[in-house]
Amino acid sequence: QKYGYFHCKDCKTRWESAYVWCISGSNKVVYFKQLCRKCQKGFNPYRVETIQCQICSKTRCSCPQRKRHIDLKRPHRQELCGRCKGKKLSCDSTYSFKYVV
Repeated sequence: QKYGYFHCKDCKTRWESAYVWCISGSNKVVYFKQLCRKCQKGFNPYRVETIQCQICSKTRCSCPQRKRHIDLKRPHRQELCGRCKGKKLSCDSTYSFKYVV
């Protein structure tokens, strides 16, 4: 799981997602596309980074107070996700956030 930045060139919409997944079994890095919420076209992230603590910059840390790179209160948009669209379980219910800092 990575953090990705997206940009729709058609309607100029930009968004970020903590649900960027790589498709395994490929020699090159291929991501599940996410749909633009306005024009419903699929896009790969233009930039990807690890989900990390903003205090110590580690992926897994022991900082007493953690600033999250993601907003856990914001719901995952399953209908726009290329990985879990049309499936019973969405990405946010199949991934444990105890490792995300």
